Amino acid sequence: MHFDDDDDDTFDWEEFERNYDPVEAQREMEAENRRIEGLPILKKANEILEITQAIVGTIDEEDDILMMSEQMMANAMMLPTKVVGAEGADLYTLRMENAVIIKIHARELLTQTNYLQSEKLSDPAYIGLLRDEIENFRQLFVDWINSFDKTNDVPDDWGLFQ
Repeated sequence: MHFDDDDDDTFDWEEFERNYDPVEAQREMEAENRRIEGLPILKKANEILEITQAIVGTIDEEDDILMMSEQMMANAMMLPTKVVGAEGADLYTLRMENAVIIKIHARELLTQTNYLQSEKLSDPAYIGLLRDEIENFRQLFVDWINSFDKTNDVPDDWGLFQ
């Protein structure tokens, strides 16, 4: 892919400035933010983050020799962040890249619940709740990625998601 600085002259800045309405742009941004905030997958990702925060708050630091609390929080925080990133990206390849990262972090979080259970670091009921919510998230995730527009993309020289 080559970027040619000589193509800068093709954009009509005067036309842009004549048609730009900052109030309308602000309204559109607010509407888009409301749409994203209302997505079921984002709501579920935030719920998982809250549940994870509650669980790690019950773990005794002295017993947490592998610093599982920090690892779990890092994974849980990536879920809503990457959902928002995917929604803002719009291009299919960028959305799928975010989706893969989401899947990795959700699966790691699920695996970490096994460690919590085996080391008896948390109440089994809390662990079960987090596992159930990750499964609910997975189901929403499948529906969400199936809604991505595969035709809205640019060539990807890395060969993924073609």
